[in-house]
Amino acid sequence: MSTPLRIGFVTGATPDKWARHWRDRRREPLELVPVTESEQVDGVRDGSLDMALVRLPVERDGLHCVRLYDELQVAVASREHVLAAADEEVTTADLVDEQLVRPHASGWTPDADQLDWPPMTEQEAIETVAAGTGVVILPMSIARLHQRKDVVTRVVADLEPTTIALVWRVDRDDEVTQAFVGVTKGRTANTSR
Repeated sequence: MSTPLRIGFVTGATPDKWARHWRDRRREPLELVPVTESEQVDGVRDGSLDMALVRLPVERDGLHCVRLYDELQVAVASREHVLAAADEEVTTADLVDEQLVRPHASGWTPDADQLDWPPMTEQEAIETVAAGTGVVILPMSIARLHQRKDVVTRVVADLEPTTIALVWRVDRDDEVTQAFVGVTKGRTANTSR
């Protein structure tokens, strides 16, 4: 039996459809490995993972990187919060006086007095805002993953989307690797690069 292709993936990435396509087309086993955003490229760099679905930005030195898709960023707040009255979108100007529960990778830097919280997971941040304390900004897929009836989500219209990408080491550019890249890029079994 061949060694499995080990693919890491950050919370919110969606490897399932690509894994199904891989298993339909290839004999090599595939193993999906959850990774945290703070450690998303570590396994690729140390060789314990062959590839990883990451949330950009990442340090790309020595890595190939293929952008796969973008996702909107949303503000999550309690159903009792003033943001619940907003139709579907808010802006960073609407959030300027809010206590942000968790720093985010949006590229928007809130005021220092908005960030008085200890580090916490996305789930803990959503639990905190559900209790009526503050607002958290997250990629939409993560907000959906931890959706609760006692919170609302609103797209933050003026924040750039986050990007999910596939990374792998430059020195690991073999046929199996390229076959998985092809799967993520929508190539069929009958197409080539």
